[in-house]
Amino acid sequence: MKRKLVSWNVNGIRATAKKGFVETLKELNTDVLCLQETKAPIEEVLKVVEPIKDYSAYINSSKSRKGYSGTCILSKEKAIDEIQDIGIYNHDQEGRVLSLEFSDYYLVNVYTPNSGSELARLDYRQGWNIDFKNFLLSLNRQKPVIVCGDFNVAHQAIDLANPKSNYNKTAGYTQIEIDGLTNLLEAGFIDTYRFLYPEEIKYSYWSWKQNARKKNVGWRIDYFLVNESLKNKIIDAKIYNEIEGSDHCPVSLEIEL
Repeated sequence: MKRKLVSWNVNGIRATAKKGFVETLKELNTDVLCLQETKAPIEEVLKVVEPIKDYSAYINSSKSRKGYSGTCILSKEKAIDEIQDIGIYNHDQEGRVLSLEFSDYYLVNVYTPNSGSELARLDYRQGWNIDFKNFLLSLNRQKPVIVCGDFNVAHQAIDLANPKSNYNKTAGYTQIEIDGLTNLLEAGFIDTYRFLYPEEIKYSYWSWKQNARKKNVGWRIDYFLVNESLKNKIIDAKIYNEIEGSDHCPVSLEIEL
């Protein structure tokens, strides 16, 4: 069966709701929508998504800081099981990972920690990369894994507008962060967009500053990765630059499952 999956960092679901979120969901016509950075407690996320028909809502909100981080999945197909977080206390306080089990696969929605200004959180990020990879591999031993979300890293120079000036200076393009994604790919995952479009220059995030989106000074940091066992089932991957409402735009995967 062909399925369409969409991932979107909404940078505050309550704010995005005021910018046509429900209409955008209809336009995307997706089977599953994975949201990151909802920035709201569970009850507030429910207020936004409850009027949306035909979807079941799964929500993981930050436990340590209100109005921060958070993930949500809206799915037309009800999941067999829901897994919140990755089972490591140090990583499980900000609602960054939400996984659903379906009959043939696991879907993992992630909002990867940003290394922060002056790279203050880079050491933590390095540990996160290792632990998150191990979590994905543990799931993949049971069923193939699809993982999507804001990975907070541009993997190659083609994935950001100004690679030279940002390399090892700016969060999202340090060698440690790059290696974290490389290690995931080497562990058996495929970057679906780059697999299909190896030379396409397209971004999924633009800073609010300096009119970056209008100038298209952006970064591709939102991904769909699939386990190699699903490689031949990939149909298409897209980046919806035209959809606004956040500093990120939605990205999608169409796959036969």
